[in-house]
Amino acid sequence: MDKKKIGEIIEARGARYAEAADEIWGYAETAFRERRSMAAQIRLLEEEGFRVANNVGGVETAFCGEWGEGHPVIAFLGEFDALAGLSQKAGLDRREAEVPGGNGHGCGHNLLGVASIAAAAALKKVMQEQGLKGTVRYYGCPGEEGGSGKAFMVREGAFADVDAAVTWHPSNCTFTAGTSSLANAQIYYRFRGVSAHAAAAPHLGRSALDAVELMNVGVQFLREHVIQEARMHYAITDAGGVSPNVVQPYAEVLYLLRAPKSGQVREIVERVDRIAQGAALMTDTTVEKDFVKSCANIVNNETMERCLQKNLEFFGAPDFDAADAEFARKIFETTPEPGRFEDLEKRVRGAGEAGRQALEEAKKDPLPRRILPYVPSGIPMGGSTDVGDVSWQTPTAQIYMGTWANSTPGHSWQVVTAGKSPMAHKGMLQAGKVMAAAGYDLMTDSELLKKAQNELKERLRGETYVPIPKGVTPRGLSGAKS
Repeated sequence: MDKKKIGEIIEARGARYAEAADEIWGYAETAFRERRSMAAQIRLLEEEGFRVANNVGGVETAFCGEWGEGHPVIAFLGEFDALAGLSQKAGLDRREAEVPGGNGHGCGHNLLGVASIAAAAALKKVMQEQGLKGTVRYYGCPGEEGGSGKAFMVREGAFADVDAAVTWHPSNCTFTAGTSSLANAQIYYRFRGVSAHAAAAPHLGRSALDAVELMNVGVQFLREHVIQEARMHYAITDAGGVSPNVVQPYAEVLYLLRAPKSGQVREIVERVDRIAQGAALMTDTTVEKDFVKSCANIVNNETMERCLQKNLEFFGAPDFDAADAEFARKIFETTPEPGRFEDLEKRVRGAGEAGRQALEEAKKDPLPRRILPYVPSGIPMGGSTDVGDVSWQTPTAQIYMGTWANSTPGHSWQVVTAGKSPMAHKGMLQAGKVMAAAGYDLMTDSELLKKAQNELKERLRGETYVPIPKGVTPRGLSGAKS
């Protein structure tokens, strides 16, 4: 098949996809509160002729659009949640909130889900025209930011019959991901003590705040005795009060613990648990552990990644114009100069002369219009994603597509301001084309699909998936506004 046909199908609906992405940008709903964003995507799926199932995996804002029947089952993954506190007016080259204290799409998820729907719809249309057998699915996955929605869906078997999954992420550069991610776990530790007058009767008090502080000190000493790649972050989410003349009877700290493998995270969690128990013993308080969520590391699949890279090179980077270049230049100039090209440098590491040349060319251009060399390193990137949980269940791979100015940091107002721009729309549509073409290859080439599945089996040999514990339910973080 001439894959240009896939590009034409998506471009023909480009205005509608841009409209949907902009609508979701305006809602800017955070983890597991994305009801209007979910409804917008469901409307789009129904327009494209997909059957829609709600409450997938018992997650209220998770859903699935499906067309066709039987195997192979090719899935496209989408997200649509925003970040708290990142409200920003669109199209400005300066920081200015649209809603003070409100949310914003600082990771481009308004684009992410729509491009995946476009890919699913294009593959469906080609299958109809060619009379191909199989099933196309779009998974609407909520709460990627701090909620691990996919991990809850995996735990409940939502991906059990999927033969392969494809996804993407908006970015400041264009490449196929050959890197892994860090597994993580997020846990509240809540300490309870006894209130007392801090001057008149301090001996009667038992300070929960002291316990939190001692726990944090214990974790600082633990850092020397875990693997170097581990990360331990925390936030004191409740210090117990504002009066220093009261022995605080309640305090709470939230920990996010990361490591390259899920098993390593589990070991670190067990050690942090013991530190919390020790802090409670030292202060004569009690501690309650409240497990929020976890996500697994990405299991790379080079077979799938090379398929995506081939299609990325076929379609190329987005066709940006002079207006895009001017907007990107203005945004580029607002980005922090220290470490400006650090992300690009990481992406081309190991690519030799081709990587060096790509990096030098990219430094001269504020637009992300070069395809970076594919490097199948499997090295964990700095962050985490619940795409990892899906990758333990079925062969999974993803691309990153340039939708923001070169060097734009993730989770920033610069990402939000670019989220409704023509530059972002062009990148979104290009990502849809690449994913649809890769989906077509997997749907029609049984040897390719089998090779990807065998690779996953081999990579998982001797490994054990660590799911979110039963009984833990999805929830957004405290303080997030919608």
